[in-house]
Amino acid sequence: MATVHLRIGDLVWGKLGRYPPWPGKVVSPPKDLKKPRGKKCHFVKFFGTEDHAWIKVEQLKPYHPHKEEMIKINKGKRFQQAVDAVEDFLKKAKGKEQNSESKGDSKGKKTPTKPLKILEEDDEDLSALKDPSEKDLTDSDPEPSTVERLGAGPGSGFKWESSPVSSLEPISKRLKIIEEDTTTSIQAADSTAINGSIIPTDKRIGFLGLGLMGSGIVSNLLKMGHVVTVWNRTAEKQCDLFIQEGARLGRTPAEVVSMCDITFSCVSDPKAARDLVLGPSGVLQGIRPGKCYVEMSTVDPETITELSQVITSRGGRFLEAPVAGSQQLSNDGMLVIVAAGDRTVYEDCSSCFQAMGKTSFFLGEAGHAARMMLILNMVQGSFMATIAEGLTLAQATGQSQQTFLDILCQGQMASTFVDQKCQNILQGNFKPDYYLKHIQKDLRLAISMGDTANHPTPMAAAANEVYKRAKALDQSDNDMSAVYRAYIH
Repeated sequence: MATVHLRIGDLVWGKLGRYPPWPGKVVSPPKDLKKPRGKKCHFVKFFGTEDHAWIKVEQLKPYHPHKEEMIKINKGKRFQQAVDAVEDFLKKAKGKEQNSESKGDSKGKKTPTKPLKILEEDDEDLSALKDPSEKDLTDSDPEPSTVERLGAGPGSGFKWESSPVSSLEPISKRLKIIEEDTTTSIQAADSTAINGSIIPTDKRIGFLGLGLMGSGIVSNLLKMGHVVTVWNRTAEKQCDLFIQEGARLGRTPAEVVSMCDITFSCVSDPKAARDLVLGPSGVLQGIRPGKCYVEMSTVDPETITELSQVITSRGGRFLEAPVAGSQQLSNDGMLVIVAAGDRTVYEDCSSCFQAMGKTSFFLGEAGHAARMMLILNMVQGSFMATIAEGLTLAQATGQSQQTFLDILCQGQMASTFVDQKCQNILQGNFKPDYYLKHIQKDLRLAISMGDTANHPTPMAAAANEVYKRAKALDQSDNDMSAVYRAYIH
């Protein structure tokens, strides 16, 4: 792209690395973010994403003169959403100018139209920018003035990742911090994977375990440009597809960890998680000082404590990050990540979490995420068993199951989860989206956690018995909705 002369507030097309030109706006950076040395560049906020970056001036073009050209060469859905966001921005800006003129006329004085000084009120990234009429930004100019306020609302602030193409720095100002009794919960803003392109980390990523959840996660990491090395216990069966998509193959968990900066694991249960770390050619053999290990499996807090201790004893950095969701949500990049442990690892995983999920939470010390995830799955498993019980009771009393579902989905309990699971039951479709054996395992671990805390879990205990009955009926490898069959046999 040709070099252009731009000011703060100008709309632009910015080219970042291998990504197509993307619409953005030149804005003021935060005061503590240095301009890259030796580079003529501007700080750009991209529309349709939560990405900000220093972009070289030769990689920028004015928005309006090149709009038609860019639209012709880029046809993606996310790109179109970003262009629509620019047009909405311009409409709102025009409306504000007209309102300002009307107010001036009503007082007998015409207020001159000034360039916009701030982003739209609903923009959560920046709330105060320099007047674009003040002066141009050139390489010899001093650093732009301080952004007056960061984080105007929930999930606000900045977020960007390092890249070999431009100078980007991750900061956590956009994280929403919620003070609780003993634990700090930090909620990250929604994933840009569903709103636009994201900037993949330049760190090498490893992934161990390509089951229902892991497969979708790895697919989205690759789609968003991450460099990923994979390993699975049955390598030939699961890895070939990802190798075709650009992943690298690790021969053992130890080899993957030694090759990568951050290694994720997503396996079935506590035993599998321990074996992966402590077994022959396991993760622990590849851990060196600075290596990051992220346990995404849903396990008990005792297992997390053990794994955290052995990883950190070798100089490694540990994060637990179990996910709430299903195979479909994993495929769609819409998981919810619940993390705890090393906060710096959480921040380093930012682009990965954006690729695989719609939002993430940081809960403090290792073990808190395991506890939270078991509670979430305990509620979901108990709820599924209750829905199945309602469907079978409707049938037993001569009521239409479809009518029961139709009424249920018009009330306060309506949800995609209820509709999909019930429709699958009525169709006899129990293809696994979340294995029944895994939800039963989570119920069992949650009940055990309740025992440790001397807290009653009678609803979960009752649901657990129904799932055990379903397992005895050979439903373990079916979807959790197959608990329905426990009521009809």
